[in-house]
Amino acid sequence: MNQGERDALVHAPLARWSRERAGQTAIDDGHERLSFAQLQQSIERLRPTLEGAAPTVMVDCQQSTTAQLVEFLAVIESGRCAAVSDPDWTAPVLAAVGERLAALPAPAAVPCGPSAPFYIGFTSGSSGLPKGFRRDHGSWVESLRICVDSFGPEAAGKVLAPGRISHSLFLFGMLLGLWTGGGVVLQERFSAARAIETLRRGDATCLVAVPSQLLMMLEWSARRGLAPITATRLILISGARWMRERTPELQALFPNARVVEFYGASETSFIAWQEADAATPYEVAGRPFANVEIEIRGPRDAQGNGLIYVRSPMLFIDYVGGQADATAALRDGDWLSVRDMGRIDEQGRLCLAGRQNRMIVTQGKNLFPDEVESRLASCPGIAGASVQGLPDPIRGQQVVAVVQLAAAADAKRPPLTAQDLAAWCREQLEPYKVPRRFLVCTDWPLTSSGKTDHHRIRQRLERLQDQPDSGAVPCLHRLP
Repeated sequence: MNQGERDALVHAPLARWSRERAGQTAIDDGHERLSFAQLQQSIERLRPTLEGAAPTVMVDCQQSTTAQLVEFLAVIESGRCAAVSDPDWTAPVLAAVGERLAALPAPAAVPCGPSAPFYIGFTSGSSGLPKGFRRDHGSWVESLRICVDSFGPEAAGKVLAPGRISHSLFLFGMLLGLWTGGGVVLQERFSAARAIETLRRGDATCLVAVPSQLLMMLEWSARRGLAPITATRLILISGARWMRERTPELQALFPNARVVEFYGASETSFIAWQEADAATPYEVAGRPFANVEIEIRGPRDAQGNGLIYVRSPMLFIDYVGGQADATAALRDGDWLSVRDMGRIDEQGRLCLAGRQNRMIVTQGKNLFPDEVESRLASCPGIAGASVQGLPDPIRGQQVVAVVQLAAAADAKRPPLTAQDLAAWCREQLEPYKVPRRFLVCTDWPLTSSGKTDHHRIRQRLERLQDQPDSGAVPCLHRLP
């Protein structure tokens, strides 16, 4: 392997940083701190334990996040592929995933080079079993490179990545800090208070976060009347749609930070991005990254939305275990679609409508739940929303909203009613998009990556439809 190929490995810069930045902190989780030299030593200590290991090694998810990250790096430095499970998986799920990994065909030799697989992550599959996606070194090195190229030196500072290694967004944030030599700050469990204190002290200048974390940080700081945090230089938001109406609050808390939203997927890495702005229309995802091409294909709806296809050097290899299903990405040569639908507007920006398999046809019109869910989630007292379409003899499908109430809602404000939520939706949505029914879910289901599990919510709704008076779904009840 020549030097150019060696540089295209995710872990390649670590040896350099262990020499040039030996005493600088590489990983800090609040309990343990490793310098770049110590990190390299820890990786080398694990190397003998990998001799004779299979080409794919499952990282022990019961360790601390720091230990998981060190093991991950040791596995990929050995030329193997690291599979990252979730500590919340049940024993049967973990065993089933392990069986699928064991069934992968073994190469004649341990692969090495930019095209070699280094990482298997997991998303929720339609069968209920996590669906593994496999990435190669070159695709993530290109993702790291375009991140720094797009967002400048601020992306090369110390990164606060306050999430699990099993969430690909946070794993990317961790590897970004190590790849650039800036270092990374971790959290075993997300704490708004600790995240704010880390940023206030300037222990990290770049934050990678999902919207729910930012909302908790805003609420925590507002309750305590915190002064603006001036050390933060870059906030990268992904994992779900950012509530743009909260952008002024975020900018007031972090006045010196560039706030960026980006859209992508586990199978594609980055696709589009934009500066967060409260005035930007809801559906706009931004302009493509410099190394990404976008095409809109297939039948279009009345707004011009079709299937979004992308071509870039950042695409995944494949799914492991042949797990093609209704949620799997579509390939056409060098092009890939994760089945999101959208269009390109007059300004060249990608506009997202929603996921193809969640589209609702009601009153002869196409409705994508994402827009309605975002509107509901911005309502005070609502912590989450899932919009579903149920059979209706007149409308084709009836729009039903299932909501999660915020923990402190009852104590701080009058109880929400269905009329309140309908009125809230009517302020910004066309009449056909306003849900006809509202239900509360007291046991909110999440996927392994921490997102709302819309599939499980739909199953509960269908059981409720079939047996409305049986009490078979005690966690669902109508909002008065």
